[in-house]
Amino acid sequence: MASIKKINSRKYKITVSNGYRLDGRKISRAKTISVPASVHSRSIAQYVAHEAEEFERTVKTGYCEDGEMTFQEYASRWLERQTKYAPSTLGFYRRSLEKVYPYIGSVKLNRLRPIALENLLVELRKRTFRGKPIQEATVQKYLSVLSAVLSDAKRNEIIQKNPARMIDLPDAPQKVQVIPSDEEAREFLDILANEEEPYRTFYALAIYTGCRRGELCALKWSDFTVDGYEGILTVSRSRSMVPGAGVREGTTKNGQARTIYISDDIMSLVQSYWYEKKQEAAMNRIPLSEYLFTNERGELMHPDKFTKHLRKLYGENGFPREYHLHTLRHYFVSTMLHNGVDKQTVAELAGHGDTGFLERTYCHPQMRLKQDAANQLTHSLFDTPGSCANGTAV
Repeated sequence: MASIKKINSRKYKITVSNGYRLDGRKISRAKTISVPASVHSRSIAQYVAHEAEEFERTVKTGYCEDGEMTFQEYASRWLERQTKYAPSTLGFYRRSLEKVYPYIGSVKLNRLRPIALENLLVELRKRTFRGKPIQEATVQKYLSVLSAVLSDAKRNEIIQKNPARMIDLPDAPQKVQVIPSDEEAREFLDILANEEEPYRTFYALAIYTGCRRGELCALKWSDFTVDGYEGILTVSRSRSMVPGAGVREGTTKNGQARTIYISDDIMSLVQSYWYEKKQEAAMNRIPLSEYLFTNERGELMHPDKFTKHLRKLYGENGFPREYHLHTLRHYFVSTMLHNGVDKQTVAELAGHGDTGFLERTYCHPQMRLKQDAANQLTHSLFDTPGSCANGTAV
């Protein structure tokens, strides 16, 4: 219960105890209030009691005590608690936070206001990368990480509002992914038929399952099972490059496992690759690795090898320079959307937490569907008996 000490006729000191620290010291917070002159003398006691009750509620729910923690201290602890994300994702969060600590790291959580974050964004927009100003989308990614930390503080009832959600941001240019045409995809698959293992299987799985590079690099033979005439692939881990730490294995990007059904043709491709790797291991007198993508010595291949080899393959066969390994994943997602698969299913197959990213990134499949709809209407109106070329009914 709050303790109330009268200082003078209209000034009071309210003290609230809230447990003990690890070293045994009592945790207490104090607040001095002045009763407004508009409050009648007969109502002062009631006014002070109400203020004491509100202050005690604030202290007990954590807004007061933990709010004294600096943003950097809380963000560091927040990072330590994040276990569901892949190492590469955590690395991105850590690097992003390190960029903002010089500006707001020493500010106490309960003192962090939207204007401080707006000033931070102004400074971030002055940064350059390879001699060019960083893009607005990159600046807003920093803010997204900040917002995740502050949302966690709000969830834990340390702050009442998330100031990052109160900022009016300018529109960031939307990046539209370059997607291969169906003809290019078929040409690419024909090229793969002449590629050596393990590249052939790696790239085929990339385009048929939409898996990320790190997820493919972490695949094990045990991730494949057979259900009737179809295969089932369970994606539950990732091997990715973490700046300063090398290749690390962890969860998928969103920390969740997902199941992908694959055709018998792709399952046959995987089984054929397994047979080749088994023979290779026997020839080299080593055990067959539990992982798919290893070299002849059974060692895990570096993720960059698949990126560099594909870039060379694109160049040798005249594909656009904008194409990269992730382009195969983009083709998978785009084709699913264009063929009418609902966005929620596509998001689950691709390993996205929700459909928001698809809606922001893959706008062109919907545009193609709209174009097809327009063409169908045109066909119905102008290509049916009883119509003339200018669309006038006869």
